[in-house]
Amino acid sequence: MYAIIEVADKQYKVSKNDRLYVPRMDAQVDSTITIDSVLLVSAEGDIRVGTPVVDGAQVTAKVLGHVKGDKILVFKKIRRKRFKVKNGHRQQYTQIQISDVTLGGAKKTSRKKADEAPAAEAAE
Repeated sequence: MYAIIEVADKQYKVSKNDRLYVPRMDAQVDSTITIDSVLLVSAEGDIRVGTPVVDGAQVTAKVLGHVKGDKILVFKKIRRKRFKVKNGHRQQYTQIQISDVTLGGAKKTSRKKADEAPAAEAAE
């Protein structure tokens, strides 16, 4: 079973026991978080695609820690103007481990069944 989730406008393909780095979240270390923005779920050959999210699907994860990424150097220069600026940047990430991918909730009724019900009531 795997799912595609959205965290901070980035999409990740996850399954149980996966570890990944997501942009910094406001969560305590060793706490459990629930991600409700599940875009796709595949379970035993059954694929459900959300519009935009799958109803009732959730991914639970455990926060392992907060880390910084590699340093990126930003260098700006304008020729013949004696202008040079050198800056560094380290992005902050949260490391999480996926505990469970659940697909809950009731299935949507088909459009035909929903249309037939009001027609039956109107006939009475």
